[in-house]
Amino acid sequence: MTWLITGGAGYIGAHVARAMTGAGESVVALDDLSAAVPSRLPPDVPLVEGSTMDGDLLKRVFADYGVTGVVHLAARKQVAESVAQPTRYYRENVGGLATLLDAMAEAAVGRLLFSSSAAVYGNPDVDLITEDTPCAPVNPYGETKLTGEWLVRSAGAAHGISTVCLRYFNVAGAAAPELSDTGVFNIVPMVFDRLTRDEAPRIFGADYPTPDGTCIRDYIHVADLAEAHLAAARRLADGNLSGDLTLNIGRGEGVSVRELITVIGEVTGDRRAPLVEGRRPGDAPRAVASAERAAETLGWRARRGVREMVESAWQGWQLHHGK
Repeated sequence: MTWLITGGAGYIGAHVARAMTGAGESVVALDDLSAAVPSRLPPDVPLVEGSTMDGDLLKRVFADYGVTGVVHLAARKQVAESVAQPTRYYRENVGGLATLLDAMAEAAVGRLLFSSSAAVYGNPDVDLITEDTPCAPVNPYGETKLTGEWLVRSAGAAHGISTVCLRYFNVAGAAAPELSDTGVFNIVPMVFDRLTRDEAPRIFGADYPTPDGTCIRDYIHVADLAEAHLAAARRLADGNLSGDLTLNIGRGEGVSVRELITVIGEVTGDRRAPLVEGRRPGDAPRAVASAERAAETLGWRARRGVREMVESAWQGWQLHHGK
């Protein structure tokens, strides 16, 4: 098989490309370069510049590279931006996916691995979120991911495309410093950014109904996430999957914001006390995955812990920010 990875030069995409090529899979990347670092890609992975909203380009890529499956990661992914620009998020995340599915159907590309998100669940009041937990997203980003899942399943049924939807929880870390996250949108790089500017980390709300009052989240190492993609792609490739498979990708362990900041302080040597500010709208007290279905169906479990995530992310931050 040859896999097209959309968003392949991004933070997660490059990790997926490395995991798949390292396991002997043939890969080509498509990226509009809006949030990409092309040098992240393995040297033997072709990079095509372009958007999933360009159906003619997709058809040419399918034909030129003999694509037989797609790993669809390309999307806009910032919650606050989605609230400010909902039409852009629907246009690019849902519209781009629809164009991709049309091109796949026309070219008879029969396997799709879709990057979804735990944001589809919203704020469920449960200890562990299973794949059967009702979906009730609370922002346009989560809505586009849930709509994307519906579209993937409907198009798969209509055109005979086997599909897997992976619902990521909180991604952190790096498999190598040069592959690290260069954005400052997720909590680990946000804390690094504050410390680098000689400012204390911030905690948004310390009065939640949790043991230390701060939100609890499920963090997963990006290298574990990439290995989950490899396992899911191989499940698609073996021909034994018909219809759709939807899986949570997390560790199944909760870590509070205060606990995470403590680990970051230990790793960086900067243990200053965090500033406590007011709650942010929409933050759930607890969001932790049940990852049992992924273990049962893919034979995959996350292997790396929070300290390894922070240590690897810090190495990458120092490489990119010269500290």
